[in-house]
Amino acid sequence: MTIQEKLKIIIKIAKLTQQQLANDFGVSFPTINSWINGKSAPRKKQLEKIDELYLQTTGQNIIPATKLLGKKEYIFTKVKKLNLDIVNTLLKRQDIYEDLVLDITYHTNNIEGSTLTKAETQDILFDNNANINKPVKEILEAKNHQTAFNYLLDYLSKDKKIDEKLILKLHNILMNSILPNAGIYRYHNVRIVNSNVPTANYLSVPKLMQQLFLKINNSKSDIILESSIIHAEFEQIHPFSDGNGRIGRLLLIAQLLQNNLPPAIVRKNKHDYYAVLAKAQNFKDYSLLEEYICDAIILGLEKFL
Repeated sequence: MTIQEKLKIIIKIAKLTQQQLANDFGVSFPTINSWINGKSAPRKKQLEKIDELYLQTTGQNIIPATKLLGKKEYIFTKVKKLNLDIVNTLLKRQDIYEDLVLDITYHTNNIEGSTLTKAETQDILFDNNANINKPVKEILEAKNHQTAFNYLLDYLSKDKKIDEKLILKLHNILMNSILPNAGIYRYHNVRIVNSNVPTANYLSVPKLMQQLFLKINNSKSDIILESSIIHAEFEQIHPFSDGNGRIGRLLLIAQLLQNNLPPAIVRKNKHDYYAVLAKAQNFKDYSLLEEYICDAIILGLEKFL
């Protein structure tokens, strides 16, 4: 397979533009365009990175079980030593809460295309700065996400289970003044742009979501694996007309908090995120998604250490 073919497959599966891929490789748009069109060739190190990304995107690389186990052991050992109630700590410690909600909100919205910088996000969340020269929708997305996160913390502090009522409420808050059908499952079919992962028929969404909640609330033996599976399944169901990525990541955080684990900070490097998600959905191999979520939990854990 040629480099041009590999790059085109990476762009399709990971849902990247040529400019985003160029940014990831640290090259200009004309350079990446020249590679894709076969007018020039990448250097050795760039070729190696393309090969690695291609294998990851198409689900052909494998993470050693010992590496994943090591990350899980690190997380649980550190959490045990902290001896904290994570949810109540976030409700009581303003410094930890602000640090976490800023990172989570900034990254989750940027994955979805928000142009807000981290500094601008901070101004919106904590300084109520209305003078930021960015689209009103992006400002609302930031404030609404913070409100949804706050609601989730308060909800979980009362030992309530994760159910349909919670998810619909979170979506209603997240899409308030943005989407006319906020808090309602979609009533039409959708496809994930630039993805080969099929979504559920809209008529099947309520039933599939009920099945998902049953899985969430069953006994848990490996919460990181189970939350990875739930995350992949939720995103493939794609229950809403918009906001599925952000709600899916809030659901992931809810599962972790419910098991006294720190919130996962899923970062902005979206091609890796979409690649491991696609592998889990297409091949039912969750190892790379598990590792990605482990890394995201460790980022959240660092806020408490």
